[in-house]
Amino acid sequence: MQSFNPSTILYTPDALNERGKNLLLSQAGTLQQEIKQHNRLPQLVGNHFQVKSNVLVLGRLKTMTIRESGRSSDFIAPSLANGCLGACAYCYVDRNKNVNPITLFTNTEEILAAVDKHAQQQPWPKVPTQTHSRYYTYDIGCNSDISVDATLGDSVETAIRFYRQHPKVFATFATKFVNPELLNYDPQQKTRIRFSMLPHKLSKLVDVRTDSMEKRLAAINDFYQAGYEVHVNFSPVVVYQGWLQDYRELFEQLNRAVHPKVKEQMSCEVIFLTHNQAQHEANLSINPKAESLIWAPQVQETKVSQFGGVNVRYKHQLKAQWIAEFRALQQEVIPWCEIRYIF
Repeated sequence: MQSFNPSTILYTPDALNERGKNLLLSQAGTLQQEIKQHNRLPQLVGNHFQVKSNVLVLGRLKTMTIRESGRSSDFIAPSLANGCLGACAYCYVDRNKNVNPITLFTNTEEILAAVDKHAQQQPWPKVPTQTHSRYYTYDIGCNSDISVDATLGDSVETAIRFYRQHPKVFATFATKFVNPELLNYDPQQKTRIRFSMLPHKLSKLVDVRTDSMEKRLAAINDFYQAGYEVHVNFSPVVVYQGWLQDYRELFEQLNRAVHPKVKEQMSCEVIFLTHNQAQHEANLSINPKAESLIWAPQVQETKVSQFGGVNVRYKHQLKAQWIAEFRALQQEVIPWCEIRYIF
């Protein structure tokens, strides 16, 4: 996993609780600058990749919004962080910002208290769903990559301990990195890690600065042994000439890599590519090779997302056909890896 060593830390005064102060002390050699708001940054020097490498923002999350999901989780928890070290060509978190450094929210306990309050308001026992048969599941990494966030302090370990001890809730997050430190957090089957999987040659183009497919595949059994429930996330599925053959090879790699015991508990989720006009325009200068694969107007149509964003997705009839082909291939090669949802 690529290390994150920022040269500049921007912080709001209300982020300087004990966690925030300790983080500043641990990064004593960095330029440290107070700012008024974590979401209104001063002019930053450097391009998209440089800012992600060089800048860390410390803030306090004030709005504890918990949204319904029903797909990867029952609910989306308030974010522990926003932004990521990676610079994936399709990442929705980067779409509305010219530069998007990692913002770490230091008020972890307040965030977890909001989750607890929300969970206590839900009917109990829970009615089983595809997200989990017993617990209410909360996605804790919707706007960041938890594997990276865990390198910046104790907030992730604190969160995993909270979910481990709570009688009603269960954590889940997707990741494109392998952070061995997470193996020490003792989740006791109360956290689901979802390793994102793409065909190798596609990942090299679009999963910029993330860990390789080989590393992710090799980590699956280790994380299961460390007490995580381990799933995989085929996302985004990008359609191009030869895509099904590339997924066949990926499925075969997964079949070889995963221990039989791990296969018994593994499911997957499948999300076909959603793109965005503004992101397309940015990618033309940031990553044009990736853009040549993921921007395909001849097979895409406009779609307004559930949160109001105007995006593009594959045309409905074509997508239905490709979903059927993906399902058939999954059933042929990895029938043990049940698809929890696909769209």
